[in-house]
Amino acid sequence: MLTAITNSWALLLGVAFLMLGNGLQSTVLGVRASMEGFSTEATGVVMTCYFVGYLVGSFVTPKALSRVGHVRVFAALASLSSASALLHAVFIDPYAWAAMRLITGFCFAGLYIVAESWLNDSATNETRGQLLSIYMIVLYGCVALGQLMINISDPGSFTPFVLMSVVVSLALVPTALTAAQVPAFESPSPVSLRRVYEISPLGFVCAFGVGVAQAQIFGIGSIYGGELNMSPKDISLFMGAVSIGGVILQFPIGKASDAFDRRIVLIVVSLLAGVVALSLNLFSGPEATPMFLISALLFGALCMPLYSLAIAHTNDRLEASEIVAATSALIVIGGVGAVIGPITSSFLIGEFGPNSYVYSLSLTLLMIGFFGVYRMTVRESVPIADQGDYIGVPLESSTMVVTMTPEGEEWYEEVIAEAEAEAEAEAEHAYVQAHPELGLVESEAATASEHHEMLEDGPGFWEDENEETTEPEDPKKSESH
Repeated sequence: MLTAITNSWALLLGVAFLMLGNGLQSTVLGVRASMEGFSTEATGVVMTCYFVGYLVGSFVTPKALSRVGHVRVFAALASLSSASALLHAVFIDPYAWAAMRLITGFCFAGLYIVAESWLNDSATNETRGQLLSIYMIVLYGCVALGQLMINISDPGSFTPFVLMSVVVSLALVPTALTAAQVPAFESPSPVSLRRVYEISPLGFVCAFGVGVAQAQIFGIGSIYGGELNMSPKDISLFMGAVSIGGVILQFPIGKASDAFDRRIVLIVVSLLAGVVALSLNLFSGPEATPMFLISALLFGALCMPLYSLAIAHTNDRLEASEIVAATSALIVIGGVGAVIGPITSSFLIGEFGPNSYVYSLSLTLLMIGFFGVYRMTVRESVPIADQGDYIGVPLESSTMVVTMTPEGEEWYEEVIAEAEAEAEAEAEHAYVQAHPELGLVESEAATASEHHEMLEDGPGFWEDENEETTEPEDPKKSESH
């Protein structure tokens, strides 16, 4: 494990810087939008644009990787994201911010794809699952730290936007200087959404619902805090508590889902998350009290693992050859839910006040649980002995994270073997083109070999066709002819 971390420290450090910038930006924009007098609905649209850009970038980036490579794509996207962070402070306007958030989401989708494919290539079959766990801790931990960074600068000034730009730019340093080999890249092709629903209706609904809920948390959480008249410090503590919570129960919930009926675990966790969400309203106010922060921490701890439970539950219904494609489709489904969540929640807050934010979160999660209860009356559970292993997967990730799961190892190894064979064939072809005389010799040798084989096979061929034989006919030979 230590070797895996040593080999991947530069990539993990680059991801850490990215998440610091991402966490800081999502919190600062919500606070600053309120200071500038943006309507709740307009701010919601701004935040939604990030997830729209993210969804688009997840489809476009693989094409760019195949053309210009990992290092150039990572450098271009990190630079563009860094520039867009600064432009938020230059053009303080909802339309300009929406455009910048769209660009930021697009860039981060590509940055995740590059980082995860590189990270996966540096792992072995023995360390891949552990490396994925560390990757999740880095993601959620650094998002929480980024949200707390609002306390070292005035959100009404230019400073936090400079900090965003600096930390995103710093992600380039360890990544550009890493000695890791550029990996072969092949994005999994997701199956149709209809097919995924047919395989596992509960997995589909859960992935979509969790996408809605988690996008509400990270996209609208700071707006919710602002509507409660919280200070920037209290907003950052609230958002940081939810993010840290996303890490602390991943392992216990995963172990429980491996040991018991996974569908029951999913139902219980989603219902508890919905109930705990309601407790936020009981303790909410202009100050982030200890009870409010404890509720936020517990809510994050219950809500964040649901996405991984949806993937694990769906995989239990699949053949091994279908897992990579279906999991990729679930990531897309979660992304679609993430587009819907923030804009819906912001309009509810604008119409009915901040409490509607919590009611929306709670209702989404309770509906997942109730749908799971309904599914238990329609279909039998997968036997515990036939369940696969739970693997924690962050919602804001690319389809490349699938290859870091045990189920994706075989698929990834096949991709690498095909890429190496193709590269070897291209190199051989290029060498022959550069030395035509060798190609002529090889061609003559191949012709002679074929001629020799024809001479050897010839007598048997003519004997089969033209000569009668008293030996009984072999059925296997008849089938082959």
